[in-house]
Formats: sequence, C-alpha cells, structure tokens
Amino acid sequence: MKITYLPRIIAFFICLCVAGSVFGQTSAPTYSNEFLSIGVGARSFGMGNATIASQNNVEASYWNPANLVDLKTKFDVSVMHAEYFGGLSAYDYLGFGMKINEKSAVGLSLFRYGVDDIPNTLELIDKDGNIRYDLVTTFSAADYAFLFSYSRKTRIEGLSVGGNVKIIYRHTGDFASAYGFGFDLAGTYRKGKWRMGAVLRDATSTFNAWVFKTGDLEEVFELTGNEIPENSTEITLPRLILAVSREFTVSDKFSVVTEFDMDMTFDGQRNVLIQGDPISIDPHLGWEVSYKQFLFLRAGVSNFQEETDFDQTKSWTFQPNLGLGICYKNFRLDYALTDIGDQSIAKYSNVFSLSYAFE
Repeated sequence: MKITYLPRIIAFFICLCVAGSVFGQTSAPTYSNEFLSIGVGARSFGMGNATIASQNNVEASYWNPANLVDLKTKFDVSVMHAEYFGGLSAYDYLGFGMKINEKSAVGLSLFRYGVDDIPNTLELIDKDGNIRYDLVTTFSAADYAFLFSYSRKTRIEGLSVGGNVKIIYRHTGDFASAYGFGFDLAGTYRKGKWRMGAVLRDATSTFNAWVFKTGDLEEVFELTGNEIPENSTEITLPRLILAVSREFTVSDKFSVVTEFDMDMTFDGQRNVLIQGDPISIDPHLGWEVSYKQFLFLRAGVSNFQEETDFDQTKSWTFQPNLGLGICYKNFRLDYALTDIGDQSIAKYSNVFSLSYAFE
C-alpha cells in the first residue's frame, strides 16, 4: 500500500465519527427500533457481539456491510431463530448474500421480532355488563426490517466500503402501525492479520411514521385515565461502532481471532461502562479459537451496566457469553449461550444459527 493512501483512510474513518456526532445533536428518544440492536448469528452472540471487523459471511450484511465482499463463495445464506422472556417473544432472521465479482457483493436480510397471541379484552364485557369470553380475540405486536446491502473494494489496497438501505414496518394488531426508512454506512481496512472496521448505523437518522387507529380505544382509554396516542414520527439517531480485530496463527491446526468493539451513542447518557452526555461508549470483547477451521470455540464479554440494589448500593455487572461452531462441507452450525452464570440483568438465552455457502 502506498503511503499516500494513509491520509485518505484516516479521513474516511474521521468522517464517520464526525457524522455521528453532528446528527447526534438532534432531540429524539433514547431507545428506538431497539429490535435492530439485538444482532444476528450465534457466532456473534458467542463473541459478545464483537464481530464488526471480523465477520465475513452473509451475516456481515447486518454487522458490517463493507465485509460482504469477503464472501468465500458465490452465494451464502443464513437463518436464525431465538426466543426471549420464556418463549413469549420470538426473533427470526433470514439472510442472503451474493458475490457479484471479486470487487463487489450484495446482500438481502429480513428480520422479525414479535409477540403473538396477545389477548384483546376490549370486548370482554358487553354493553349489558356480562363477561363474554367468546368475544376475546388475539393479535400480534411485531417489528419487521428489510435490509439491502452493498459492498465494494476501493482502489485503496485493503479498504472496502459498504452500506445498507433499511425499510422498517412495525405494527400492534390493528391499533397502530409504522413505516420507517434509513441508511447505514460502513468501512473496513485490512493490513496483514489486522482488521479495522467502522459502522455508522442510521447514518441520516431513521424515521418511523406512526399511525394510530384509536376508534376502538378512546372509550376504554378515557375510562381508565390513559392518554389517547396521536400520530407521530419517531427518530432513531446515529450510532457509531468502531472495531479492531487480529488473527493469530498458533500452529498449522489452531488459530485465534480476537476483537475489541466500541458502540458510541449520541442521544444522551446511557447505562453503559463509559457514560457521558451526549456521548456514551459501550465496549465489548470477543475471542474465537478454531481447530482446522472445522471446530470453533468462542467467548465474549459485553453489556456492562451499573445496578442499584435495594439498599442503594451500586455495583457493576457484565454479560459473559460462550459459543460453539462447526463448519463442514460449506455448512455452518453455530450455538451461543449468553449471560453465563446470570452475571447481568439480562436473562440467559440459547441461540442457534445455520448457514450454507455454495457456488
């Protein structure tokens, strides 16, 4: 790599940092579209979601679209299913990646996070005061997202760029629905066994336009003293993620990948390790040990939070994660167990994902 390219690489990552800081000055809810912050792939869950720089299969569409160009085969597909809160909610992901040529690739991703079979008791009591269980119906509250990803190598050796166009649909039965639209920008620089990545999620802020159908709710809300919601716009402010990763070759059979990521938010103080206003930083760290690129053992630490006990004493908690993976004839089966030993406020989860790469 020519030394004249170095200022351009530095300028690219600085632009991502500045853009996140500028857009972060807008007033918006601290938490919005959080279902898109969960992540995808058991490999990433096992590594504490520290895979922004090292993820190089179809799941890179979510983590870092600039890495899609590193696909090892023409096509790559991945599916994942996870359940939370004792099975009350389900999270599903389907991803498809395709290499156009040696310098570019595209990806398509579909997400759904929802709670189904919620009882609708608005008609439980009829006009005569009788309880009518036969009038109880059910509805779903679900969030959907569709991502179109593009990745391309630049003329600068080792540098690739990418981005996502995201379309969001959220609904709560027939009572409310929202459509959203946004962009992600990303870049990855490779130098030897080092990889550095930067992702600016919701780069221009993601806007959700909510429409509420309150005709069936007004009477109940007035009787119970609740405020009747009005149509509104919800904004998701940018989030900048910086990452550095390195691969170590231990022997002909063993290798180790370690990665350190920092999630930087610009919407006010959050309960993370480095708290600030408006900038807060949430670090996480992950490791992956591979044997012949066939068997993988993973570990990660994430979700640092400060908790206040009943006696007002404060303590720090964290979320340890473990994972296993097998790659055989282009099939990849990954498993992750999060929050080992119940060390954080988050409950443990079992996550499985299956991927297949083919020509």
